[in-house]
Amino acid sequence: MSTYVQEETWDREKMRDLQWERLKTTIERVYENVPFYRTAFQEAQIEPESIQSLEDLQRLPFTQKHHLREHYPFDLIATPIEEVVRFHGSSGTSGKPTVVAYTQQDIDHWADIVARCIYMAGGRPGDILHNAYGYGLFTGGLGLHYGSERLGCATVPISGGNTSRQITLIQDFKPRVICATPSYLLNIGETMKEMAIDPTTTSLKYAILGAEPWSEEMRDYIEQLFDIKALDIYGLSEIIGPGVAMECPEGQDGLHIAEDHFLVEVIDPETLQPVAEGEDGELVFTSLTKEALPIIRYRTGDIASITREQCVCGRTTTKMSRVKGRIDDMLIIRGVNVFPSEIERYVLQMEALSSHYQIHLSKKGVMDHAVLHVEVSESFFDSIPGQDLKHPLAQDLVKDIQHTLKEQALVTMDVQLNAPNTIPRSEGKAKRIVDQRKASVAQT
Repeated sequence: MSTYVQEETWDREKMRDLQWERLKTTIERVYENVPFYRTAFQEAQIEPESIQSLEDLQRLPFTQKHHLREHYPFDLIATPIEEVVRFHGSSGTSGKPTVVAYTQQDIDHWADIVARCIYMAGGRPGDILHNAYGYGLFTGGLGLHYGSERLGCATVPISGGNTSRQITLIQDFKPRVICATPSYLLNIGETMKEMAIDPTTTSLKYAILGAEPWSEEMRDYIEQLFDIKALDIYGLSEIIGPGVAMECPEGQDGLHIAEDHFLVEVIDPETLQPVAEGEDGELVFTSLTKEALPIIRYRTGDIASITREQCVCGRTTTKMSRVKGRIDDMLIIRGVNVFPSEIERYVLQMEALSSHYQIHLSKKGVMDHAVLHVEVSESFFDSIPGQDLKHPLAQDLVKDIQHTLKEQALVTMDVQLNAPNTIPRSEGKAKRIVDQRKASVAQT
């Protein structure tokens, strides 16, 4: 078996032994070198030596995104700044990013982890890999780039945007693997069709997709659009970037976590207590090999579950489900909790609609008001007399959508039909929520 999957077939006891040794080292590192953690441990009356097993991890304090913002830019770094070779970051509400740092060893580990992910997805040395993730402070582009090179792929660092050039290079270079957000790959495929190019005729065989929640229905749509295997990759900059977990093409029923580098928990976000295996909750990760920015029990805000049975592909690592959504993305619509990805499921099941949608939020008095903006398919649009979206045929479609959402998702919401190609396309992460609530309050 390839060196890129060795650790993923270990028995549970061997993996736990490695995790425990690395957890001890990480705890000592943060206690000795990061004042924030030393203070947090002391406030919880915990010394490094009092952590005696993996189960004791639950005694340690959580880390949250606001802690990274409050200690901007370098206060959580555990090595001398001279040992840092790269910074990445994610956007912050104040306009300043949350900063993450990497030593050379961190970069090397990250490249190895992502190489394993690409191999797991079907990539092989000698393949051409088209990387349409954004480069820069965002970890996606460079994360996949270094992993691709580490595996031995010829990497096309095109980044996001400039869709016509993307299509030209896909046709001319004939890559076997493509990396992008699901919504942007969808944009590429639909643009190909507009250019009278059949997406199923490209050289692409595997798509590594992430950076946004996406539904099984979106996967099915993309796979049929390109005649391709569409596979989910998970990561976030605070932990390392892409590569924390990857889906295999044999199973496509969960993402294998790189457990030799990351320790996973799932908690109830309200009680902060562990949930049962297979039950949805908030993902929590502890890094096990990070030098520059080790992180303890980081609350990701992502909702998923984990299972530990051996996969059909032969891997024994813990699997996480596809991310259902983020805690802060969850909408409360007339008293019902719902994630945008749940709405997406039903939009993609209706032949009269395209795959593009947005949810517009506003205020009506003191209440939140949601309107689902959907785009009708060109065939349906052409079938409406005068292409009038106020016509009874179109209004019947509105009623059908509302009925489906009410029956399947228990959500009652207004629906706005839009003509084909009028909802903005993504060249990176899709903008599914348009929040106009502050503007609504200001107007009242």
